[in-house]
Amino acid sequence: MTIDEAQLMDRIIYTTRRSRRWFVGLVAADIFLSVFLRRFFSVQIPDSTISAACCSASDLLGDRGDLHRGGHITVDLVWVSASPRWKRRSTCFATLVLLFVVTVQTYTLFDKVHATYNDNVLTYDLGLPTWPFFAIAWAGDVSAVVLIAIRTWRLIFHPEPARRKPAAR
Repeated sequence: MTIDEAQLMDRIIYTTRRSRRWFVGLVAADIFLSVFLRRFFSVQIPDSTISAACCSASDLLGDRGDLHRGGHITVDLVWVSASPRWKRRSTCFATLVLLFVVTVQTYTLFDKVHATYNDNVLTYDLGLPTWPFFAIAWAGDVSAVVLIAIRTWRLIFHPEPARRKPAAR
């Protein structure tokens, strides 16, 4: 892998993480504003769809996006006791299965976006169309597929960068 390819893949990873931070910030701001308005002005924000959409997009961007680091596989007892060769094979297989599953979910979520757009489904309180919120979640799922595909590419063709241990939290 050339330095330019590695930098591009790392840039995609960091952009996805940054996007997740923005969605988490929007959810936190929505919660703070809701509590503040309810407590001091007895006013309630009528629809929580925006917060729910940001929360789901954050989930899809972050939880699956973090799988590119490979820390999820190390808790498997069989993997821990395997030789390095079998660890690599197991990790490649697990990542390919994960890529397949998340790709299928991304397709079905796109079907949900398409169906809610065609059916003109609206939110209860404000009458907002729901398809943009599903589209935000779908975009998070697409980024998860891209990140898992990057991880799969690195595992199969360039195993050294994929073996890095995850950063301590």
